[in-house]
Amino acid sequence: MADIPNPATLHPLAGQERVVLLKPLVTDPRIEVGEYTYFDDPDGATEFERRNVLYAYGPERLVIGKYCAIATGTRFLMAGANHPTMGVSTFPFTMFGGQWAERTLDLVRGMPSRGDTVVGHDVWFGHGCTIMPGVTIGHGAIIATGSVVTADVPPYTIVGGNPARPIRRRFADEDVDRLLRAAWWDWPVAVVTEHLRTIMAGTPAEIERVADQLRAA
Repeated sequence: MADIPNPATLHPLAGQERVVLLKPLVTDPRIEVGEYTYFDDPDGATEFERRNVLYAYGPERLVIGKYCAIATGTRFLMAGANHPTMGVSTFPFTMFGGQWAERTLDLVRGMPSRGDTVVGHDVWFGHGCTIMPGVTIGHGAIIATGSVVTADVPPYTIVGGNPARPIRRRFADEDVDRLLRAAWWDWPVAVVTEHLRTIMAGTPAEIERVADQLRAA
């Protein structure tokens, strides 16, 4: 479609190598990213998998939805960053191999995991955020600059700080329900384009009306 960004284009902005769409970039099967989610970094945006997804040694996955905006310095710490805490020492003997690994590998494999890290659709990450292993961030959330997210974030909630705490809900509960039902991020891109002004500046009720019209069509 003419004049609509191609979600398969690595650099969607001409002359701006610092902006990449992540879906066509990532190759690790443990990382899943939706269409139009972008990462901005003036120094190596294409190094996202290596520099911004850290300690991805285990089976845990990083799942990021569509239409997310990820600012420079945002890092996702995966479960491989965890050290053993079941005994006296937290030193990671196992990683050095040899007898140390032979004697302790079962302990490491038996460590509990918080599971996958899951980011919903339309989430905005400010500069320098850190996302800890196994958290779920709901649709429409905003993660303030410098936040360290250690716990789940509800949909359409603004959080900030270290550890990140809720600052406020973006909308009332009934409006959040409207937006989650409407799921505008799942509309065909042509429909999204047609209703961009409503998506950017309209109310949840207006988004709901468009969704209802689509269902009735």
